[in-house]
Amino acid sequence: MKLDVQTLDGKKGGSVDLDDAIFGIKEVRADILQRMVKYQLAKRRAGTHKTLSRGEVARSHSKLYKQKGTGQARHGAANAPLFRGGAHAHNRLPRDYSHDLTKKFRALALRHALSAKANAGDLVVIDALTLNEPKTSALKQSLAKLKLEKALFIAGAEVDANIARAARNIPHIDVLPNAGLNVYDILRAEKLVLTQDAVNAIHERFNGKAGEAKAAPKKRAAKTEEGAAA
Repeated sequence: MKLDVQTLDGKKGGSVDLDDAIFGIKEVRADILQRMVKYQLAKRRAGTHKTLSRGEVARSHSKLYKQKGTGQARHGAANAPLFRGGAHAHNRLPRDYSHDLTKKFRALALRHALSAKANAGDLVVIDALTLNEPKTSALKQSLAKLKLEKALFIAGAEVDANIARAARNIPHIDVLPNAGLNVYDILRAEKLVLTQDAVNAIHERFNGKAGEAKAAPKKRAAKTEEGAAA
């Protein structure tokens, strides 16, 4: 698929060919995106919650009063969960909420997220993302020309220092390098803005993996023929 390239001034700066295997998936599967978002959100959870068990509460563990003859309920120690300041019956412990997803599945989810933005017309490609000085007002003017209010920018291998300083004062505008591209932030933003360098990096990332996957069966077939000849 072909998409127009724009500049920060909102002018046309040429066009770019996008790989249909990455940006042109027609049937975007919501279940794949949902599993990937759950994976990312679970991985960022600290899991440091902790409540006290009966053995950890600093209260007397001796019996409050004798079992019979008082006319009151039969209680044990003061650290029982029934009393204020007592322990938790089933206390929470620190745990790791993260779970595994295969590399192939994560790559598939990223392709579906990119295709979802492209199909919805929410994908924008710009030639470069740089500013001469770190001025928030200058970046706001560029965003107004591009009609962007809530967007995720993928700037390239590195984020320009002036862009990073100017964008951190603008709400709902996130700027990440190529390594920060992820499904959750793509779906959370209204518009996905890629630089030409980011598009090239995405193509190299997925096409390189596809080339390795195709080369492996050929090597195994060659070894099989040699063994048969022997």
